[in-house]
Amino acid sequence: MSEATTTTSTPSTMRPGGRPAGPRNDRGPGSGPRKKRPFQRRKICRFCAEKETTIDYKDPRTLRYFITERGKIVPRRISGNCSKHQREITEAIKRARNLALLPLAAGHILP
Repeated sequence: MSEATTTTSTPSTMRPGGRPAGPRNDRGPGSGPRKKRPFQRRKICRFCAEKETTIDYKDPRTLRYFITERGKIVPRRISGNCSKHQREITEAIKRARNLALLPLAAGHILP
């Protein structure tokens, strides 16, 4: 009988996981350098821009803009609020949830 020969690489050209060493070509078409995003307009805090609007836990209509469909509080980088007003919004949302003016989670019915 003849011996079966296998084509294996030398240990120096193998990675620890058993993959061959060298550049990886399996990353797909987007493996190059990151593309720059087009210029996005800077978000401004709507409470700083409009001084007459206030943050009140008794006004769930205003607070709903800062809650996702699942009931999570929208982060500041998404909503565009300044840190001062984001803290006030977070506190107002938590108070409204405590009084059942806003839902705690996605399964709860909005009033």
